[in-house]
Amino acid sequence: MNPRRTGRPRTPGDVLAGVGALLALTALLVGVPWALLAVFGSPLPSGPPSLSDLSHTVGASALLPILATLVWLAWLQFAACVAVEVYAGVRGVGVPARVPLAGGTQSLVHRLVVTALLLFTATTAVVPAAFSARGLTQAPPAPAVHLVAEVEQVPAAAPQQAEHTAATPAEAPAHDRTTKIYRVQPPDGRHHESLWEIAEKCLGEGRRYKEIYALNQGHVQPDGSKLTTASLIRPGWVLEMPHDAKHARTIPVSELNDYFRHGHPVHHPAPEPDKPPAHDPVQEPHRERAPHTEAPHTQEPTQAPHTEAPHTKGAEQAPEKAPVAPPVKEPAPQHDAPRHEAPEQTPASSPVAGHESDHTIPLSFHMEWPQGLAAASLLAAGLLAVLGRRRREQMWRRAFGHRIARPEGRAALAEHALRFGSDEDAARLLDLGLRQLSKSMAAGGRPLPTVYGVHLGHGSLDLWIAPADRNPPAPWQAFDDGQVWRLTADALGGLEAADLGDVLAPYPGLVSIGTNDTGRILVDLEAAHGLIALRGPSGGRRAVLAALALELATNRWSDHMRVTLVGFDQELGEGLTRIAPDRIRAVPNLVDALPELEGRSEEVRQALAASGVDSVLTGRSRGVFGEAWMPHYLIMADEPDAAEADRLVALARTGTRMAAGYLVPGEVQGATWTWDLDESGRLQAGVLGFDVDAQLVPEDQYRGVFELFDTAARSESVPLPEPLAEAEPPGASQSAVDIRLLGPVEIDAPGPMDASRRDLCTEVLVYLALHPNGVHPTVLGGAIWPRGVTTGVRDATVARVSDWLGRDARGRPNLYYDDRGRIRLGSEVRIDWAVFRWLLWRSAAEPASETAYMSYALDLVRGPLLADRPRGRYGWLASSDLEYEASARIVDVAHRLVLIRLDEGDARAAAGAARAGLRLAPADESLWRDLLRAAHALGDEAQVRAVVDELRDRFGRDPLFDQLQPETEALMEELVPEWHRVPG
Repeated sequence: MNPRRTGRPRTPGDVLAGVGALLALTALLVGVPWALLAVFGSPLPSGPPSLSDLSHTVGASALLPILATLVWLAWLQFAACVAVEVYAGVRGVGVPARVPLAGGTQSLVHRLVVTALLLFTATTAVVPAAFSARGLTQAPPAPAVHLVAEVEQVPAAAPQQAEHTAATPAEAPAHDRTTKIYRVQPPDGRHHESLWEIAEKCLGEGRRYKEIYALNQGHVQPDGSKLTTASLIRPGWVLEMPHDAKHARTIPVSELNDYFRHGHPVHHPAPEPDKPPAHDPVQEPHRERAPHTEAPHTQEPTQAPHTEAPHTKGAEQAPEKAPVAPPVKEPAPQHDAPRHEAPEQTPASSPVAGHESDHTIPLSFHMEWPQGLAAASLLAAGLLAVLGRRRREQMWRRAFGHRIARPEGRAALAEHALRFGSDEDAARLLDLGLRQLSKSMAAGGRPLPTVYGVHLGHGSLDLWIAPADRNPPAPWQAFDDGQVWRLTADALGGLEAADLGDVLAPYPGLVSIGTNDTGRILVDLEAAHGLIALRGPSGGRRAVLAALALELATNRWSDHMRVTLVGFDQELGEGLTRIAPDRIRAVPNLVDALPELEGRSEEVRQALAASGVDSVLTGRSRGVFGEAWMPHYLIMADEPDAAEADRLVALARTGTRMAAGYLVPGEVQGATWTWDLDESGRLQAGVLGFDVDAQLVPEDQYRGVFELFDTAARSESVPLPEPLAEAEPPGASQSAVDIRLLGPVEIDAPGPMDASRRDLCTEVLVYLALHPNGVHPTVLGGAIWPRGVTTGVRDATVARVSDWLGRDARGRPNLYYDDRGRIRLGSEVRIDWAVFRWLLWRSAAEPASETAYMSYALDLVRGPLLADRPRGRYGWLASSDLEYEASARIVDVAHRLVLIRLDEGDARAAAGAARAGLRLAPADESLWRDLLRAAHALGDEAQVRAVVDELRDRFGRDPLFDQLQPETEALMEELVPEWHRVPG
């Protein structure tokens, strides 16, 4: 994209100032050394110094050469500042390098150089925005364009547009009353068109996407959907375009509705004689970016009056005082303003992670936001837990100097939604609370109550039980005369400290059916004691059943279970089987499933008789015949025929809990519970009395989940880019703003910040810190507010962050808008991840100091990456390289430093390096093995045993842990042969 000219024309005052600055620079650079040489002679000594020089008396004659030497040193520093500033100004590198101990001098030189360079530029827009003495000046948003909805008459072309109109006859207003349309192109690989991209291609300015949106909002598209804030554009949609759009097809207005309804005109007119039919922008994709031949879109004054004259639908009135660029026949020159942004494709060697295109648009701009996944908090927590296990295995398999594969496209969007909605605390409260209840009831010799429903609200877990009981075990409390048992979230810490690892899950059939105004509702499939029928539209039923299957496959409050899926499409069945092969089985028809279900029912009956317990709940609570109480659930996609329904009803209607649940769609005679789903997604749970917004996961959303897990199953790893020469990162030595990511997120900034807004503003800063080349406000809004945000809220948040960061030592804002409208952090904002990468490069560039630089880098690591971030935020990390690159690089640096220290015989320093890596990656077993070797090298057997105990305790409390890697077990066996018997 050509750089935009944003400065004003050069004035006579600018010329005078430039001449003065040039004379001052010449006088200081040439006049000072000439005067020093003329008065004091050469500053170089005539011979080597001798010891007698130290014994001479210091008089006035000796002081003058010393003062002259100091002036020479000051002049050399001044000359270095001039060289640095001239290079930065001419090359457009943005923030110049800092000359040591030259703060005030370099600031003065900067002003002189910038003023002098005005003599050699076309406009006054030479200075990078980082050096502006003004405060945060936001690029004004695109104006709200008022458009006339219906075509009344065709206006004459505005005088300013006459030449442009003549140059494009197909766009000229005529008695035919024409308008322009553009068809959204299908995806090409990972590339999906967005409103922003279409506006940039067709209108020359991405920020004009609002005009396209205003023209098309609410129109029913050929696929029956509409353009809304939550669902932007889809391939095949037809968009009406403003009158000045390029690469758009001109059609009669009379055909516009046909295009909206059918995607094509009902009656095809003959091709226009002056428009070659072979090239149709609506039919042909445009993969090349057209050169910008118009001046950038200019914002009209906020209070400018707007006059609506009758005109063709889609044409807009030129804003008052808004300059209209004349047509040009060649692209704008590339040298009219210095470029201090990165090129469109940021290389992998960028100082900070997040190497994305300058025009990266959040995924939610390209694809519909997966609201079903984002709203399913427990389902999301379960899926992310399983995904964490898969990625741990990937990290195990990766080679040194490589990272694991990162999801892209629909998979990354699915993970974004899962991170956004996941409520891990609620899942842990439900899991541990139920296990603690079971253990307490068994200890008191009491049977577990029948729980037919669960409510997870803000800070509490409620069980609806029958019959009522006013005496729950502590810390549970009774409400509503014992019909409700409540556990508050404050009890979670105590539950985590309790020994609940050997307690069987008492209610594994609990599953979410939806939400109401106060929280999430779950029901126990086993409590039906019979068949559950789900009535409603076919598509909605499948989305409900898919959500139930996903949650059952991955939840943490169930132990061993079996879920048989019948009649689902192959993709869903195979995808769920890949995610949870130990829980999910998919079969094509009920005949294949019934024998196993009937056999399982008979096994439970025999176990009840043999164990002497009165119910499945009691067996689970007391832990007798444990495997006998593992549940088996059936979920069908299609309605059973009459014979199948009769057989299922006979199997399911037991009158007592049988560690089984049966859920089928449609009207089934004899069903114990019948749930009704309406077209709006509202679910009524019949006799249970629940009326909720159903938990739905449509087909396109669970496909994204399966792609996400397919990425996590890839065995090949991705090579990390080799460290390349990098300048010292901003604020590496000292800074007024410090952003720390390598551990709990911490921001040190001089300005005020309201505690209630700190989390949001911190996330904005972290996002900007990972995009050193700047972020357009629209991109920032799509990442931080994936479900949508108003321009006012977004801009107010950015202004609040700017106030928080304050200004740097030169009075420049630490957060500013550059000349392309991007938001950027200033030159004195320190980011620990950028400093880490720079130290890593230095360690490779200077082998003699490799260990020192690696040690400095590891000192920056304080804990797990971005630890303690609040729930529901930072979902955009799913499409960022940060987590993948940081984990791989830090583990590799720690491991290499351990090996070097062990070779040097410094076992204590080796143990420190391993500990540093474990601060960020506490589950990385390669670092635990390094720590074991370092402890062994110390020759202290007690230290080795202490590390073994620590390792066992760490993984015993890790919900993602299944078993130690064979290499780890082998090393422990070698160093501590009796480690299996060491108490954990």
